[in-house]
Amino acid sequence: MKRLLIVADHTLVVHAIRLALRQTAGFQVVGFVDGRHDIRPHLQETSPDVVLVDDMQNPDHPLERLREVGEECPTATALLLTARMEDAWLDDAFDAGAAGVVSKSVHPVALGTLLRETVQGNVVHRPRRVRSVVAEDCPLTTRELEILRLAAQGYTNGKIARELWVAEQTVKFHLSNTYRKLGVANRTEASRYAHLNRLTSQPTDRPAVHRIAS
Repeated sequence: MKRLLIVADHTLVVHAIRLALRQTAGFQVVGFVDGRHDIRPHLQETSPDVVLVDDMQNPDHPLERLREVGEECPTATALLLTARMEDAWLDDAFDAGAAGVVSKSVHPVALGTLLRETVQGNVVHRPRRVRSVVAEDCPLTTRELEILRLAAQGYTNGKIARELWVAEQTVKFHLSNTYRKLGVANRTEASRYAHLNRLTSQPTDRPAVHRIAS
């Protein structure tokens, strides 16, 4: 059971997160902290395994809170829940210590699943901007490679979800991350990428990969 601390500046956000987690096993909410203020005393008191930080009204606040998690509770997984997905903002969040980002656009029912996927390392972390990378630096996680392989084989999102025993919203989330990291715009371009880089046969292999020029 992962101990989860929620950091936000509005109780409605906390209520929504609690509701979303009701049907997801593996998390125990140990508290809510007002993200407008220093959270280090609360980190000491609750010793969380996971800290979910809302993007809040003031963009400086979540970045400050992420840094405090890294300073005070370095073994905890810090996650950012945000409506913003611009590269510059994501870079700031990762630089501040976020281990992963979850978009607020996901369906509330899927939020718990996505949090679990992120904590387990199945959501890619910092996007890479290089045009080509060697095998060990492939920007996709094993789960994203699995989903990309199946998508390139013509599987629908629903069929991928059934194949991997995950929610369909989780598949959409991973595909969205994959498109952004590979620099492609849609499923067709991602499938072409997978075929060019020989990702369609072995779901867990990490061969040398190359971005498709835009």
